[in-house]
Amino acid sequence: MAKINFGGTIEEVVTREEFPLNKALEYLKDETIAIIGYGVQGPGQSLNLKDNGFNVIIGQRKNSKSWDKASSGSDV
Repeated sequence: MAKINFGGTIEEVVTREEFPLNKALEYLKDETIAIIGYGVQGPGQSLNLKDNGFNVIIGQRKNSKSWDKASSGSDV
């Protein structure tokens, strides 16, 4: 693990070398990743996960600003 200083707090972080994409896909192959909210980062993060082979669903409050976009499935 790498040790990274985040604003004065030292955190141990698993690196890509230690946990590559193929290992993550194998580990999470039977799992579903839920993206809660579809604001600024939701579409990009959910598409990135889906494009990399993960099973993704979106959780969004009904009748919110992003409801139509999230429920259409056009982005994910």
